[in-house]
Amino acid sequence: MNLGGDYQSLVIQGKEFISTYQAVLRDESGSNSTSPAQRHFCSHCGSALWLWDPRWPDLVHPFASAIDTELPIPPERTHVMLAFAKPWVEPDIRAGDNQFDEYPDESLAEWHQRHNL
Repeated sequence: MNLGGDYQSLVIQGKEFISTYQAVLRDESGSNSTSPAQRHFCSHCGSALWLWDPRWPDLVHPFASAIDTELPIPPERTHVMLAFAKPWVEPDIRAGDNQFDEYPDESLAEWHQRHNL
């Protein structure tokens, strides 16, 4: 699971142990290009840390497993892309959770603004 955050809030310790990977993309014609998205990993153990994309420079997407500070419990939960869940995935949907087959109309930033976060 990855999270969305304000890139300016990202604090990194141990920068010398971080590697970056940019995926090679193949289009319909078979031509290759490099994704501008930068996936950051620990160069020692390979743990995924965060993704940053220059197309959206104000955003950062850390992997939840890489967060080492306490985060608040969200006031509500939203499950997206449920139409594409594999049959073996059992979403933990609870009473009051929002559910969407694809993406909701509300952006992540709008969700945070609505909850004054």
